[in-house]
Amino acid sequence: MKNAAPTMKDVAQEAGVALGTVSKVFNGIPVGESYKAKVEEAARKLGYQVNQYARGLKTNKTNTVAVILPGVNHPFFAALAQYICEALARRDYRMLLYVTASNPEIEQNCVNMVRQNKADGIIGLTYNPLAVDEDLPFVGIDRSFRPDIPCVAADNYGGGRLAAEKLLELGCRRLAFLRTGSSSPGETDKRGDGFEAVCRARQVPCAVLRRNDGEDGDEVFREFFRAHMAGGRLEIDGIFCSTDLLAWRMQNILAELGLRAPEDVQIIGFDGIRRFGGETLYCSTIVQPIAKMAETCVDLLLAKDRSNIPALVCLPVSYAAGGTTRE
Repeated sequence: MKNAAPTMKDVAQEAGVALGTVSKVFNGIPVGESYKAKVEEAARKLGYQVNQYARGLKTNKTNTVAVILPGVNHPFFAALAQYICEALARRDYRMLLYVTASNPEIEQNCVNMVRQNKADGIIGLTYNPLAVDEDLPFVGIDRSFRPDIPCVAADNYGGGRLAAEKLLELGCRRLAFLRTGSSSPGETDKRGDGFEAVCRARQVPCAVLRRNDGEDGDEVFREFFRAHMAGGRLEIDGIFCSTDLLAWRMQNILAELGLRAPEDVQIIGFDGIRRFGGETLYCSTIVQPIAKMAETCVDLLLAKDRSNIPALVCLPVSYAAGGTTRE
């Protein structure tokens, strides 16, 4: 019996308090500070840990949030997971991470798990249609599922406008917008919309190439650049890419064609990704407020009153020079 895990009854006996007092402390119900201190000290001494799953079966609350991400091998997703985990921990919640590779079956399994009260809600960055119950707490990132499901996003449209205005400010006169991404509509589509809106308003030539995932091989972009070259020179002098990853790919393709950034063409990406979590950017970029996005998602998901939650929370972006523009 000495090797058996300690119980709440053991903690109560060690602390010299009633079992109900121990239950109140572990369930966050206010008790006198002296009683709370005795219970916490007894729990530490005995090595007692609350069984969150068992408590969840009784209270329909597990203090666990499921997070759906396509992967964590991309720096943006990795940073988002980190910040969500930190935001939850500050509220005494845990994160259950589902890395789905955008597989709709895996994502739906996550939703079904939450239905079984194994987590208290979901924060999801997904481009697949999911069957989400109306009473299931869910916050989407970069995509609106329904008006009653809040979506948190950076100001994608404003970011596109900012990229166009910055390239024009730096002397570019013939622009291009390059995009790869999901075929499902989402907030990120507004990046190109904002960019093109500035080009139309300023009457600046703008070449556009939008590709979906799976049809965005490098040869497509090589042909695009070759079609806009004359006399060995690229006619385009400013490029806005929908992501930093795409901007990095374009730098490599342009180098194959004997062109350099920012000497021959200036490039701005979108995300604000930094090398190894440090300060060095991969390119000049529109920076998403990742920490604020994570904090907002957690606040919305855990809000006690969900009756006035907005359908879309759009957070401001900023520009950062990263070596592919001529500041």
